Amino acid sequence: MPDIVYVLNNQSMPGLVKIGKTNQDDVRVRMSQLYTTGVPLPFECVLAIEVDDCTMVERSLHDAFGPSRFNPSREFFQIDEDQATAILQLLIDTGAAKDATPQVNAELNANVSQAERDASQYLRRPSLDFKEMDIPVGSILDFRDGCQQVEVISNKKVRYQGEEASLTAVTKELLGRDRSVRPVRFWTYEGKSLKKIYNETYGPA
Repeated sequence: MPDIVYVLNNQSMPGLVKIGKTNQDDVRVRMSQLYTTGVPLPFECVLAIEVDDCTMVERSLHDAFGPSRFNPSREFFQIDEDQATAILQLLIDTGAAKDATPQVNAELNANVSQAERDASQYLRRPSLDFKEMDIPVGSILDFRDGCQQVEVISNKKVRYQGEEASLTAVTKELLGRDRSVRPVRFWTYEGKSLKKIYNETYGPA
């Protein structure tokens, strides 16, 4: 039976991600153990995959991000979550793994109250607002492949192939992903990374 490798974040631990593993039989127990009285907010699963050898995949990730490990005895890394999920997504795209994110998130949320979810949402970073980021209506944003563009048509929306959409929705379509993504790292405005503009506007994580 395939086991699970996961990448988690926590709004009370900005800039850190947890990379771990569990097996199918113990996923509920493992996820319930993570949210203890010493953790102020519940964890969220950024991406989880089912693989035949979770030990090998987890070890490879730990080795790859070893220099960014926050504590040698803990599975926390001071990296952008997209750095870890890009590798796992590649395994999904090549058919070597199956997306298990919904299952892990369901177990993480099983014992979380609405008040706790609301508290986590309160600390979530602001959504994109092009006006606040000094990107005027009519501006063109370039996708990282250098081929795709969108036009900013309001504070929150862009036009892509003649249709109005959020930048997140367009990014998911271009990447071929169903799960949520943070679009800022995939786009530039006038040659400048949208992620850099976002951090300059709202502050770093």
